[in-house]
Amino acid sequence: MTPALAGKSKGARAGTQPFLAARADRLRSALAEQELDALLITTPNDIRYLTGFSGDDSTMLVTADRLIVLSDFRFQEELEEVKDGGLAEVYIRSGEMLDAVQTVVHDVLGDEPSLGVQAEQMTVAMRKRLGRAVGAKRLRDTVGLVGELRLIKDELEVKIIRKAISIQQDALTALRGWIKPGQTELEIAGRLELELKARGATGPAFPTIAAARANGSLPHAVPGQTKTAAGQPLLIDWGARVAGYNSDLTRTLTLGKWPKEIAKIYPVVLEAQRRAIEAIAPGVRCEDVDAVARGHIADAGYGPQFGHSLGHGIGLNVHEDPRLGKKSKHVLRPGMIVTVEPGIYLPGVGGVRIEDDVLVTENGCRVLSTIEKSMEWATLP
Repeated sequence: MTPALAGKSKGARAGTQPFLAARADRLRSALAEQELDALLITTPNDIRYLTGFSGDDSTMLVTADRLIVLSDFRFQEELEEVKDGGLAEVYIRSGEMLDAVQTVVHDVLGDEPSLGVQAEQMTVAMRKRLGRAVGAKRLRDTVGLVGELRLIKDELEVKIIRKAISIQQDALTALRGWIKPGQTELEIAGRLELELKARGATGPAFPTIAAARANGSLPHAVPGQTKTAAGQPLLIDWGARVAGYNSDLTRTLTLGKWPKEIAKIYPVVLEAQRRAIEAIAPGVRCEDVDAVARGHIADAGYGPQFGHSLGHGIGLNVHEDPRLGKKSKHVLRPGMIVTVEPGIYLPGVGGVRIEDDVLVTENGCRVLSTIEKSMEWATLP
């Protein structure tokens, strides 16, 4: 083996090593089922899932008995923890990544074994270059091998996501007493992100949405100079990122008296969400959970005003499988964490969306978010 490839050494990343090792074992079982000798991982969050390492411009080779992270000098010190924890070997490249991959693949695998690549992430151009470097005939496209593992959150992942939810809830609680008429959407979004970081989040899970007045009818509104006003709604969609994991909640507030049309649709959305959460359990199809919420909203006369999917998985990506949607083929399993976020959007008036994060359990589900969502709570003085 090339001298640049440092071997495993003794030590452990306190509390995380057993979980990371178990994930690697699950991946190796998947490789064996696919009759693959190795997998080249080029998706950053997949590398983080298996090692805890979050540096970019890195690649990982997984075989039946080895994990090797290929990176560069910028991350050498950070990767010492990965190496010393016995989580993976480390190869610090001095040239281009493709040259490093060629060297490591040749040293570890020789010329014969099959090498899986992540077809969902790798570009056609990169695959051609890789084929020329290591042999095109040995490459095999794979889709979702690590993603399938990431569908089911282990105990450590659930703990981190719950921490992210706790931080984001505390941040909105602090912000709630600060909001008043005349503030811009940008002011509110910026203040909320400050509150997240002040409580330990590494940052927002995504750019915070603060949609004032009629802008709430835009499901992915971008905060701007629109100002809050008395008697008008304010939709806030925000999340926290902790140790790479994300949370995602939405609440719709009103400053003072509720506008008539918003007051009418709020309980419809709230009931649609309640029914959908009640339907979540192992073995239930995701499309069926979506249909529960969608059916209630349609029965209330607002079917066309609910145009997006009911929810999505959260984890290292803020949007990941499984999807709660009309065409989703996923079936719920214990350990999945999904958002449930029905909405009704009225152009020129505003919108209501209510979103919570839900863990699928062995017997049903548990709502991980606990922040209030009654109309009384959502009414700001």
